Amino acid sequence: MIDSKKIKVLAFDADDTLWDCQGHFEVVMQRLYDELTPWVDRETAALELFATERKNMPLLGYGVKAFTLSMLETAMRVSCNQMSATTISDILQQCYTLLKFPCTPLPEVEETLSQLCQQGWRQVAFTKGELLDQEHKLERSGLLPYFSHVEITSDKGEPEFLALCRKLNIQPQELLMVGNSLKSDIAPALAVGSQAVYIPFHVTWQLEHHDHFEHPRMAEIEHFGQLVDILS
Repeated sequence: MIDSKKIKVLAFDADDTLWDCQGHFEVVMQRLYDELTPWVDRETAALELFATERKNMPLLGYGVKAFTLSMLETAMRVSCNQMSATTISDILQQCYTLLKFPCTPLPEVEETLSQLCQQGWRQVAFTKGELLDQEHKLERSGLLPYFSHVEITSDKGEPEFLALCRKLNIQPQELLMVGNSLKSDIAPALAVGSQAVYIPFHVTWQLEHHDHFEHPRMAEIEHFGQLVDILS
């Protein structure tokens, strides 16, 4: 049950909360699986890419650049370096498209952010990933005017949530986190004492998978506009 009287700041995740991101990645991943069919089936190709991303995560972090390197590494390893330079180049160009896809706000997002602003709520964007990529996506979305602060981090765990609260000069219990990832948005926010609203997205990156759970300081909603009712 969300206690709106305690909340001073609304923090919003970006990718797959405010706009579709993973759907664009899925299209590029499918292209890699197509090209690897001479060597492995699609399921195996997906497992190989996931293993590469998981291995590279501590060094490369999140974002398109890390994803691109993992895609190319997987292509070369699984094909035993037999994939043609032309195909490798095509995969690279497909990855480049992820740096400029349209960040069209998901249904009800802009209307809800506008309404909450008009009601006087302080809103911030809190997202993880590569700095320039995330900044550009926020600009392309047209949603920047609704946020008084933007925080982009290499990861989103308990330390990052506590650091955000310090920057905003609030206590953790005065923060409400809104996002689509139980692992990165919801669980760490609850762990530091904040409240959270979980909005599931239709597709989830494997490295963001987390068992579903319930919590007294968490609400789950089906569509973005329900935030207004929760905060009324």
